[in-house]
Amino acid sequence: MKKRLKDEGNETVTNCNALKMIAADGKKRLTDVANTEQLLRIIQSIPSPKAEPFKVWLAMVGRERIEETVDPEQAIDRALETYLKKGYSEEWVHQRLLAIRIRNELTDEWKKRGVEKGKEYAILTDEISRAWSGMTTRQYKKLKGLKKENLRDNMSDLELVLTMLAEASTTDIAKVTNPQGFSENQDVARRGGKVAGIARQALEAETGKSVVTSQNASNFRQLVTDIVEDAAVLPDVRWNRRRDGGM
Repeated sequence: MKKRLKDEGNETVTNCNALKMIAADGKKRLTDVANTEQLLRIIQSIPSPKAEPFKVWLAMVGRERIEETVDPEQAIDRALETYLKKGYSEEWVHQRLLAIRIRNELTDEWKKRGVEKGKEYAILTDEISRAWSGMTTRQYKKLKGLKKENLRDNMSDLELVLTMLAEASTTDIAKVTNPQGFSENQDVARRGGKVAGIARQALEAETGKSVVTSQNASNFRQLVTDIVEDAAVLPDVRWNRRRDGGM
């Protein structure tokens, strides 16, 4: 397989790292490892009928991404479909999509005001989160027992609403005060987050219970795990539906 990839001019194997992993004999031996992108590229080069469904799926995903570039609304429709398949309620999904729009409006403001994407975005996001919830993003994920999962996909309705309020407030304050650069936007992020923090405290005083919760998606809505288990056959099903004139 390595030789075939090299003969094709594929540099995936060259870019793969070797890590010491426990082998069948119980000893640690150097083993080739790859990330998701590298694994998918390797699958493309496997000359086996068993790999064909994955190749069809990769082609389909590539076509969908091109369609989304031409018509961004299709990306929204597919996001809605994906969340529903995972077991989220339609009401929550629409709220989540609204949260994405509000987040994008905030990052657009940051970009216009000289904040650098990446580390500075992350720091400002933490400032907002700390101001309303009392925790950074990392601390919040730890509370919910999350690792790579998206924090906002694991928020309750109220947590998501307060996150939106915090970010929308930050955007509005920025438009009025016109902060420039990281430091000035950091102050605005704290102020925007504080607006939602005050709302959170007022609600908790009325209800007597905390808005911030350790519960995640597996607790407050059904995540359909067999979607993942059926992922290998999904390409065949969708391909056959298209070929038969279906969706």
